[in-house]
Amino acid sequence: MIAIVDYGVGNLFSLCSSFAAVGADAVVTADPDVIRQADKIILPGVGAFGDAATKLRESGLGEVVKSEAKNGKPLMGICLGMQLLFEKSYEYGEHEGLGLIPGEIRPIADVIPKDLKIPHIGWNPLRFHRESPLFKHVKEGDCVYFVHSFYAANCDDALLASAEYGAELTAAVGRGNVYGCQFHPEKSGNVGLSILRAFCEMEVTSC
Repeated sequence: MIAIVDYGVGNLFSLCSSFAAVGADAVVTADPDVIRQADKIILPGVGAFGDAATKLRESGLGEVVKSEAKNGKPLMGICLGMQLLFEKSYEYGEHEGLGLIPGEIRPIADVIPKDLKIPHIGWNPLRFHRESPLFKHVKEGDCVYFVHSFYAANCDDALLASAEYGAELTAAVGRGNVYGCQFHPEKSGNVGLSILRAFCEMEVTSC
């Protein structure tokens, strides 16, 4: 069973539908016990980093997610959920993240040409930086759907894939059993479903 963490931020039910489409059992939950019993965890998210980080912290779900990930359970953050995996964000101030992946979240306005629109919205091809089980059912150049104004920076050791939008922006990261996608797999058609299927096939790692 896959636990989709409900902490008040995220496109939860479309994710449930996507997992159902690949034959996986997924539940939306804010119950720590259900998250602990799950085989895998999805951390979704849309909106502002600071608000989401506060909700995770105040609900106690952030510590549950961190503990389960450190025990080797596969965890994947999506969009803002990916950004929350990092150490900190500079989105409208400075905010602490979960610290599961080294790096930080910064505005894409700092690195893309001034004539490009923000947020970055649309389909972009993936450029792979290293092999990953997350991409075993897709190929380099496959397109996925993005909606974001901030990106993960200084995370080369965890960088799995990037996408070009006036600059090479982090598209996916991985460190051990912890993964993140800046794009939305649940909005990325068959390519996104293939990535979710690959995540479903992962096993708990020993720590």
